[in-house]
Amino acid sequence: MKILVTGAAGFIGSHLCEKLLENTNNQVIGIDSFIGPTPSTLKQHNLITLVKNPHFTFINEHLLNCDLQKLLVGIDVVYHLAAIPGVRSSWGNDFYPYVENNIVVTQRLLEACKDLKLEKFIYASTSSIYGEKDGKVSENMVPRPLSPYGATKLTGEHLCHIYQESYGIPVVVLRYFTVYGPRQRPDMAFHRFIKQMILNEPITIFGDGKQTRDFTYINDCIEGTSAVISAKNVIGETINIGGKERSSVLDIISLLEQITNKKAKIEFSQKVKGEPRQTWADISKADNLLNYFPTTTLEKGLEKEFHYFQSIYKEGPS
Repeated sequence: MKILVTGAAGFIGSHLCEKLLENTNNQVIGIDSFIGPTPSTLKQHNLITLVKNPHFTFINEHLLNCDLQKLLVGIDVVYHLAAIPGVRSSWGNDFYPYVENNIVVTQRLLEACKDLKLEKFIYASTSSIYGEKDGKVSENMVPRPLSPYGATKLTGEHLCHIYQESYGIPVVVLRYFTVYGPRQRPDMAFHRFIKQMILNEPITIFGDGKQTRDFTYINDCIEGTSAVISAKNVIGETINIGGKERSSVLDIISLLEQITNKKAKIEFSQKVKGEPRQTWADISKADNLLNYFPTTTLEKGLEKEFHYFQSIYKEGPS
C-alpha cells in the first residue's frame, strides 16, 4: 500500500510514519515544509529514523506550491496532518497563516484527490472544534470553537465532507484530544513544563491551573490513527481520539515534581483566550469502529516524555 502523510516531520506525523512502516508492504511518502511552532532542528531530529528506512520517501515542500498530481501518483491512502497548530497564536494578524495552511491547503489537496481512486482520506482535526462543553464530548455534539484555530480546523472538516458528497472522496475525520509524549511541540504545555524544569526555570501556567484536559499519549493516538486504514464502515465518520485519564494542570505539575525529584517554581499568567475550561472525550465510537482503547497511564506517559526531552535538552536550550 502506498500512503501519503502530510506533516510527516511533525509530532504526530513522524510517529505515524514509523508505525505505518512496521508493515513492510507499505510505502510511505512524507511531506513537510518545516513551518509552525516547532524549530526545524527538532523536526529534523524527528526524521532521523525514518529517512534510513528504504520504504520511506521524504519531500521537503509546501503543499501550496508542490505538484500535487505528481505527489499523488499511485497513492492509496492520504493522512492529512499538515496544519498550523495552536490556539494562543491564532488571533489578530497571525491568523492569515492559519487560513493558508489549514483551509486553503486542505481544499487544494482535496481538489487534487477528487478524481483519484483512494481507499481513504483521513483528516486530522482537533477537540478545539467543540468549544466549552460539560461532561464527556461525543462526536454528534454541535461544534462551537472558541478560537480562530478551532474555526479553521472545523472549516477543514466541512471541506472534507463537501468533497466526499460531491466527488466521493472516502473521508474519515479524527478529532485529537491533547496528545502528548516524546517529540511534542515546544508550544504545548507538557513540553514547556518539562523543559523549564530541566533548565531550572520557572514554570508558566496560563490561568489558575485548575483547568482539566483529556490527555492522549502519542502511542495510543497512533494506534487509533493507524487502525483507520484497515477499519470497516468508517467512511464519512468523525471519530474522537482521546485518552484514558483527565487531570488538571496543577496535578500535572505535581506529577512532574515526583518524576524529576524537583520542586517546580510556578508563575501564573493571564488566562488564554480561546481555550476551554475542560476537555473530556467520549471514545466509545473509536472503541466500536477502531477497536481503540488507550493503555498508557498519565504517569507512565509523562515519565517517557520527560526522559526524551532530558536527552534533547541535556546540552542546554535549543
